[in-house]
Amino acid sequence: MESFVQFRKGTTPHHVHRDLDGLKDDELGRMGFTGRQAQLYRRNDPTVYRAEGPIQMTSVMSGDLRPTDLEDPRGNPLPLFHNEDVRFLLSRRAEAMPFFARNIGGDELFFVHQGTGVFQTEFGTIPYEPGDWVLLPKAVTYRQLPDAGSEGVFLIVETVDELRTPPAGILGRHFPFDSSTVFVPEPEVLTDGGPEWEIRLTRREEQGAIFYPHNPCDVEGWKGDYFPFKYNIRDYNAVMSAGVHLPPTVHMFLQNDHVVVLNFLPRPAEMRPGAERLPWYHRNADYDEVALFHGGDLLGFPMPAGLITLSPQGVHHGPPEVARELSRQKFDQYDELNWSVMSIDVRKPLKVDPALRPEGA
Repeated sequence: MESFVQFRKGTTPHHVHRDLDGLKDDELGRMGFTGRQAQLYRRNDPTVYRAEGPIQMTSVMSGDLRPTDLEDPRGNPLPLFHNEDVRFLLSRRAEAMPFFARNIGGDELFFVHQGTGVFQTEFGTIPYEPGDWVLLPKAVTYRQLPDAGSEGVFLIVETVDELRTPPAGILGRHFPFDSSTVFVPEPEVLTDGGPEWEIRLTRREEQGAIFYPHNPCDVEGWKGDYFPFKYNIRDYNAVMSAGVHLPPTVHMFLQNDHVVVLNFLPRPAEMRPGAERLPWYHRNADYDEVALFHGGDLLGFPMPAGLITLSPQGVHHGPPEVARELSRQKFDQYDELNWSVMSIDVRKPLKVDPALRPEGA
């Protein structure tokens, strides 16, 4: 039962996420930290369990995966997870596409973990570097050209519904990010290649092709509010409170009705004595959570750069207890959370590609 005044039963701290006095802070909530929720306080670590069956945490190092586009210029990214609204894929494209691409099944959002190069699009050229989010909207024609010798790692989030920036909230239009800092391409007419130009069409798992007698990036000018762009995480303004660790929703970047994209980035650490600086244990009841660890450290604990994880809804996760205890013991030694983690929450349960999970796991 929902109540305007939240109930408090049994032994609890005075304030949420502060002064736990040996208790474990475990959040059970609805609608991705914005709906009804309960903080459960216990002595045992809720992440210490043994899992069986298909509903369990999945983690893999991106460097251990070998999509076909790593060695074959005509290859494809490797599927990781999917549901009817979204697909997650990993690309390690090392050479220029010998074709153009057009996803007619949804938007494509690339996160550049490693690598430099450009995307040639019909709106103009978009250079990319590590830390870039590159949004290529549905049905936009593009071609990826990595720089020579560049070792690329790209997480691709393909969404059926259009990704949009969230509406301005109480912080205003410039926080957590100033949309005027995005890179929007200038039109550029390309004529190289030929005598025939292939566009590979992708609609989920299906692929086809159409062929033009001219370079499809031949746009001399464009106007409107539907266009590809890139945004680098260094321009993101992380929101924080000195007194309490805030919920993940304050780090939102893009969203639709089924997918939420979040940036967990370096910021000052909570400074009030007794405040918990690490995310609390939680089991998001309505969203699966996919994360790419881009780098940095968490109060002295190195982040495993390149790690990709899937946390199913309803299953406990969060930083280990040893990290939490050390963060309390060394409270005065750190004044910053130096993490870089890209998190994508999805409304419906994801299926794991069989290549990522041993038979029977």
